[in-house]
Amino acid sequence: MNQIVTVLEACVAAERVADLQAAYAEAGAGPFPPGFIRSTLLQLKADATQWRIETIWQSHDALAAMRGAGKPRGVQIFEAAGANPSVAIYEAIASLEPPTDAA
Repeated sequence: MNQIVTVLEACVAAERVADLQAAYAEAGAGPFPPGFIRSTLLQLKADATQWRIETIWQSHDALAAMRGAGKPRGVQIFEAAGANPSVAIYEAIASLEPPTDAA
């Protein structure tokens, strides 16, 4: 079963960036839903108002269980900064990582 990646994107006003970062940091304290692997908060280099949260899930079932439990935490994070994110769901088909013994 392939991993699933969710991508939430929104425009966040400069004066609300601290709210976004605080909400994301608070989410980092957990708890984390079953099947959660990793999340990354990204800011577009060319436009500092554009933000993204990419989250990797163990499976579609894990994502469905999280979504069935109420409003997703990522959506809440953006809402804390006054933004309404778009959501896209991807299936991870392949990935590349350097060998663990690489120098």
